[in-house]
Amino acid sequence: MPHRRLSLLLALLTVRALGAEPAEDSNLRYFRDLAETRNYTLGRPVAPKLTPDGASVIFLRASPRSPVLRLYEFTVASATERELLSPEQLLGGTEEQISAEEKARRERQRQSLKGFTAFELAKDGSRLLVSLSGKLFLVNRSDLKFTELPGQNWIDPRLSPDGRFVAAVQDRELHLIDLATLRTTPLTTGATATVSHGTSEFVAQEEMKRDRGYWWSPDSATLLYQETDEAGVATRYVANALDPEEVPAKFAYPKAGSPNAKVRLGLFSRHGGATRWVSWEAAKYPYLARVSWDSEKAPLTCLVQNREQTEQLLLAIDPASGTTRELLRETDSAWLNLDDESETPLWSADGRTFLWTTEKRGSFQVELHEADGRLIREITPITFAYRGLVGFDEALQSVIVRGSHDPREVHLWRFPLAGGPGQAMTHDRGHHAATFDKASGRLVHTLDLFSGRYGVEVMTTDGKVLAQLKVTAETPPRWPTTELTQARSLPAFDAALTRPHDFVAGEKYPVILQVYAGPTSKTVNAVIRSYLPDQWMADQGYIVVRLDGRGTPWKGRDWERVIKGNFIDIALNDQVAGLQALAGQFPELDLARVGVTGWSFGGYFSAMAAIRRPDIFRAGVAGAPVVTWENYDTHYTERYLGTPQANPEAYRVSNVTTYAGELRRPLLLVHGITDDNVYFQHTLQLADALFLAGKPYELLPMLGTHMITDPLVKLGQQQRIIEFFNLNLKGTP
Repeated sequence: MPHRRLSLLLALLTVRALGAEPAEDSNLRYFRDLAETRNYTLGRPVAPKLTPDGASVIFLRASPRSPVLRLYEFTVASATERELLSPEQLLGGTEEQISAEEKARRERQRQSLKGFTAFELAKDGSRLLVSLSGKLFLVNRSDLKFTELPGQNWIDPRLSPDGRFVAAVQDRELHLIDLATLRTTPLTTGATATVSHGTSEFVAQEEMKRDRGYWWSPDSATLLYQETDEAGVATRYVANALDPEEVPAKFAYPKAGSPNAKVRLGLFSRHGGATRWVSWEAAKYPYLARVSWDSEKAPLTCLVQNREQTEQLLLAIDPASGTTRELLRETDSAWLNLDDESETPLWSADGRTFLWTTEKRGSFQVELHEADGRLIREITPITFAYRGLVGFDEALQSVIVRGSHDPREVHLWRFPLAGGPGQAMTHDRGHHAATFDKASGRLVHTLDLFSGRYGVEVMTTDGKVLAQLKVTAETPPRWPTTELTQARSLPAFDAALTRPHDFVAGEKYPVILQVYAGPTSKTVNAVIRSYLPDQWMADQGYIVVRLDGRGTPWKGRDWERVIKGNFIDIALNDQVAGLQALAGQFPELDLARVGVTGWSFGGYFSAMAAIRRPDIFRAGVAGAPVVTWENYDTHYTERYLGTPQANPEAYRVSNVTTYAGELRRPLLLVHGITDDNVYFQHTLQLADALFLAGKPYELLPMLGTHMITDPLVKLGQQQRIIEFFNLNLKGTP
């Protein structure tokens, strides 16, 4: 696109944003409702936790059209609830203030709600710790009196196990608050612009799903903390284009092939004193992936990985000296996946055994190990699609896990520690999750079903439902028409088809491929709510298709690792093969009119599909695409492609700009200009490559980050995308 055309487009977008809102029709109202209710999830209980006696559940909940979370208590015996605390009580009419550091943490956690986004329950259940607007508050459950703790701009506050202290990070240092005296004491010193104590680094938060940077000992006497040195990490700046006088935000971002943050662990007494540094071969195993310190009878452990993520060690740490000993070692010639769904190892109460998860036999399994690391037995079979540990039920000598034999569904299962077949605890088609309370032996069970039913209930480990929490979320006027099926290709792929509500049998419909197609994410799931955005597009006169080809998770090691060294070729071939197979099964699919759209990796795939397969895709919408993988982060990118220095060809074939000169179809690029995960740089690099190759394209810059959560912005984005497809697949604006 000539630069003049780009300027005109930006000007037109600005005029549209500032102009009068068009008269609302039913389609716009549909997506407005989707956006304002967050896909009809607002009003659901969030982060439910059983009290130690199992008598109550503490949880967060927003109202159906408000993103502000409030704090509630549910009494199991009477099935009644009461509101414990509201943000309005604490803010006193002022606006909630969120620091830049906290905003970044929430972006990593994909947390877009406001109010009480987290809470801590004291071990005895008597008090709660909440944070709001950077301040900390201690709440008594008995009389609902609350105390504001000293200080502000706190990050990641955590109660000590004995309930007498709070640790939290402020100004990059770890502090201690004595709840008896309300005295605050800094525990660490020496933080600088590049050195911090008590918080995890970017790749740990974004890619390892480890957002913690310090840990209490079970006896509350000692703290373990992370020191992070980012002096060698490349600096990136994100400016606010609407306010050029504002100082750009600064980020330490390790792109592929460049230095990571240097991380080490230190131990010290709660009363202060010298740090005892934990020793391991950090040069060989620089990634600190997991830390576990949950039982006085079980050892403190950490899981570390080499940079290639082909080898990892589970280490037991001696808190007195900081020395380590190896419990487990795992290797994989391609890469090792972290179990993002579980805190492993999970130890028995007596510290004699622990549960571990591994893919070494071809798919994730749960294993039982001796305290010294020796394998006792496999717990879950290789044919079971394991999705996460729920609990170690020692009373019944069993393990509760999430998983199924159909990777589109997730159920609760119980497997005996002694070995043998498991027993399904849930049966309704959908996704089931739970939290387990050892003390009471009760579960909080969450179900999100393909029928549309959603619920949160307290149940016993033998499946008896004791009570159901109140859900205030709105229900959509109509659920999606989505059909789950399989594309009869070789191999077969999980697929989902969403047809218009006014679908007419015998007619041909243009197709929109709603795609991700990359590692770590499966898009074809038995959760009907996830297809609500697809239904909105379908009701504009399309059939929306999703496919999970090779490279996506939950179908075994070989299925996923086939993409090693090349992000696009197999993924693209599989999506095309799946579409062609589905067209043979469902003649209503018009493969002469196919569009493709996705976000993040899905945006990358959409750009590649529109450029490289114009025979299949007539138009593409690339949302926040990773264009040049050498400009994405180390831990994710190098897992699949290695480093650019060692594997330049992997980066060349996976780079969208490599093929820019081949573009023959309309392509719309959409990106948040303040995205600090997939930087706006990526879309600009592709735009520049297309311009230099003389190829036209369209660009929709968004005011936002990688998450687009504002209802009006989301509505405008989706309307613009459907207008683009209407023009290029139907020939109508």
